[in-house]
Amino acid sequence: MEKEIRDSDELPETVRDYLDNGPFELHDTPGQEEVTLTRNYGNETIRITFSIADLNVVEHDGDRSSEDLALHDENSASIPEEGQSGGAQSKGTINQGRSPGGNINVAPEDRVAPADRPELADDESPYSQDSDEEPSFPVRVNVTIEKAGKGAMQVEAVAQDGMIVIDNVYYFKDAELADAKSADQDWTRRGVYAGPPFGNLDQDLQVLLERYLDERGINTALALWVPEYIDFKEQREYLSWLSNAKSFVDA
Repeated sequence: MEKEIRDSDELPETVRDYLDNGPFELHDTPGQEEVTLTRNYGNETIRITFSIADLNVVEHDGDRSSEDLALHDENSASIPEEGQSGGAQSKGTINQGRSPGGNINVAPEDRVAPADRPELADDESPYSQDSDEEPSFPVRVNVTIEKAGKGAMQVEAVAQDGMIVIDNVYYFKDAELADAKSADQDWTRRGVYAGPPFGNLDQDLQVLLERYLDERGINTALALWVPEYIDFKEQREYLSWLSNAKSFVDA
């Protein structure tokens, strides 16, 4: 176990390369689930947060989905094909849904897709788009962009398979509401107009917001790096937990 713990402190090469060559500074407190990346861009302070908790959620959903698929296979023969419809997951009624494998289905109009949109391609990414690696799991990513005296913009998104999929974009005149730390701030934040879902915005406005994020490093390279770092951190935290539990039992 001691050897595994030592090995777990060694960053994978692609993870280290991104940190060495990328624009963000990593803030990762051992024992905590949340990870933060920060950078300054002109007069902006950018903060990106994500959590290793998403990996555990995906694993749980995968187990549950396997049971649901088995039940579906047993009952599907009794459902006439002509009686089936697109349902809540169809593109006509919803832009995003969850596939049986636990991944997120995304309609083309809802994604920051550098692989699909040449204008957002990131040629300098250390990751290969032609890789044969298995699809990554979805990770919730919160991006906060703050300007002194001008408030803050916050973007809720999902990083998966080299794409940053935007869900919502908020603006807070009071920048402190973007990272509410008290009950009063959280209550005030809840009353702020949230705006429409990103997928309901005009297509040109979607592209402008996607480019805005891409220029600030919220791009393909980040979307590929985040799940990989979560894998690394989760394993390191798990080994640390095992060591702490062993020390407690042996004491």
